[in-house]
Amino acid sequence: MVRSPSSSVQDAREALAARLREIRLDAGLTAREVALQAGWHPSKASRLENAVTPPSDADIRAWCGICGADDLAPDLIAASRSAESMYVEWRRLQRTGLRRLQESYVPLFERTRNFRIYCSNVVPGLLQTPAYATALLSEITDFRQSPNDVAEAVAARIDRARVLRQGDHRFAILVEEAVLRYRMGDAAVMAGQLGHLLSIMSLPAVSLGVVPFEASRHMWPLETFSIYDSEQAQVELLTAAVNVTAPSEIGQYAKAFDRLSEIAVYGGAARALITDAIGTLG
Repeated sequence: MVRSPSSSVQDAREALAARLREIRLDAGLTAREVALQAGWHPSKASRLENAVTPPSDADIRAWCGICGADDLAPDLIAASRSAESMYVEWRRLQRTGLRRLQESYVPLFERTRNFRIYCSNVVPGLLQTPAYATALLSEITDFRQSPNDVAEAVAARIDRARVLRQGDHRFAILVEEAVLRYRMGDAAVMAGQLGHLLSIMSLPAVSLGVVPFEASRHMWPLETFSIYDSEQAQVELLTAAVNVTAPSEIGQYAKAFDRLSEIAVYGGAARALITDAIGTLG
């Protein structure tokens, strides 16, 4: 099995596999005996307990039943599903379009108190205008050949941004200066988006920093990521979303965010960079 870009995924799978092995040993059975009783190929049990093959829900139920541990199946199934959700292809998430994906974030956003968001390529979704979001989501839909529900997806994205003004939330947001320069849509779309960033900066719950081109870096540009409280981080790759839950890995993203925060500029200096970017639109 190809190792996931996030070691959290494989670590979770290996922990589940080790638990299956412990259950089998406690039952006094060999891997071959479990496979034979389940009606599997003799090598399947070994593949499952060595994390070579991820188990299905049915595999876990069969394993626990054979080993006399039916009561453990629900928790193991939950752990398995959690591991599989750590690395999810965008193609799978967007197979019915983009609207449902936008809406799926609402519960997470509503329960998160402290957001740390870093974007190196596009304006963060929570800060996007309808026109900018339309341009971006249209390109994503075309690239991934997803069902076209861009209008509905944009409406859902804008609606979920209400957390910026409602509830007990705090937002520490960093963007690379390149985000201000990359043109998503035409000049009018970008001017509207950059103007919106200037207005967002006045919100009491929002801290917006910009990492300047000329900054003396002690943290290189990274892939876009978000940290939700200290419980979860999500990393956005071209092909997939990686959901990080291992405390050690969340800690690394938090450390990277802190270092990027140190080289970012805020307030008047950030406004100057945004205003300068508007001035180049012509």
